[in-house]
Amino acid sequence: MRPWNTMRATGYGGLIGLAAGAFKSLAPWNAAQAGPAMAKELLGATLAFALLCGVAAAMRNSIVRRLLGSGIERAEPSARVNRSG
Repeated sequence: MRPWNTMRATGYGGLIGLAAGAFKSLAPWNAAQAGPAMAKELLGATLAFALLCGVAAAMRNSIVRRLLGSGIERAEPSARVNRSG
C-alpha cells in the first residue's frame, strides 16, 4: 500500500475549504458582509479544512504503517524505477 501524500491532501483540503467558505459567505440567505469579514471567513475555512485533511492523511499513514509494519512503500523520488530504457 502506498502512503497518502499529506501535502496534496492539505492542498485539496484548502481548496475545499475555500469553496465552502465562499458558498457560506455568498449564499443568498446570508446577509451581505464587508470585505474584511468575508476575507476572514474565507481564510478561516481554508486553513481549517487544509489542516483537517492534512492531519487525516498523516493519521491514515501512521495507522497503516503500524498495521502493516514494513509492508508500506516509501514514496521517495530516488526510489522510482526508470522504465524508459
